[in-house]
Amino acid sequence: MTRHKFTNAYRAADRVSQYLIRNVIYDGDPSPQEVFFRTILFKLFNKIETWEILRCRLGTISYASYSFAQFDDVLSEAIAFKTRIYSGAYMMPSGKSAFGNREKHRNHLRLLERMMEDEVPRRIAGATDMKQAFEILRSYPTIGDFLGYQFVTDLNYSEICDFSEMEFVAPGPGARDGIHKCFSDLGGLNESEVIRLVTDCQEQEFRRLGLQFRSLWGRPLQLIDCQNLFCEVSKYARVMHPTIRGVNDRSRIKQIYRPSAKPMEYWFPPKWGINHLLPQPKQSGTEPSQPSNPERRLVL
Repeated sequence: MTRHKFTNAYRAADRVSQYLIRNVIYDGDPSPQEVFFRTILFKLFNKIETWEILRCRLGTISYASYSFAQFDDVLSEAIAFKTRIYSGAYMMPSGKSAFGNREKHRNHLRLLERMMEDEVPRRIAGATDMKQAFEILRSYPTIGDFLGYQFVTDLNYSEICDFSEMEFVAPGPGARDGIHKCFSDLGGLNESEVIRLVTDCQEQEFRRLGLQFRSLWGRPLQLIDCQNLFCEVSKYARVMHPTIRGVNDRSRIKQIYRPSAKPMEYWFPPKWGINHLLPQPKQSGTEPSQPSNPERRLVL
């Protein structure tokens, strides 16, 4: 647990998600088109440093001022300086077969362009439920069930849509592996139903086991959180319980934990109604419920 990197029980409390919510989704033009563009651009790389490189070199990130050539130049230069522009949290398909570029980041920029041209922000805003929004995203090249579910969850932090996180879940490979490490028999349920059952039973199981679970200021674990927790169980069991086989047959944990000296000031989507319950920052004159927009200086 001290050597390897694990997520928070609540997905939205992870450092990258916190950065996305505060500095990407709620920092800039609030129109659905612009929020969608910023959110998906960030998530295609899922790396804070990549976003800050783009901000440092290009200034305000917006679809209104978007230029493929400019974005490509910045990202290509970063790669030339041996900078990793993609997170190691999950693998992004290269998109070469769909968009034809040898360079992965160029294919992802083209993917985002196509989604914007197809008015996906408007279509997501008009979706009647999370599954419909998920299926819109899922219809695009390189976006499978796992990425589609992650992306729709991130968009749902914004004001573009307002779905309950309890209405839909799409288990990723890690979650499926963790589920089969936890249960030798699913009792006729599929993996999505297992996640829902565990989520629905959380309070009674905490009581039964005598666990004093620290909720997110009264917000219980949601389907996306329990989906992620099964993924973390899969990771943990690879090392601590190597004889318990899941369905992925993986035997090691990729990411090493490296502490960050940057303090966390938590801030969640305002529509959740919990920001007034958060502890106030000790050495800050700003309200934690307001996204910050600090000057960023980054040298490649």
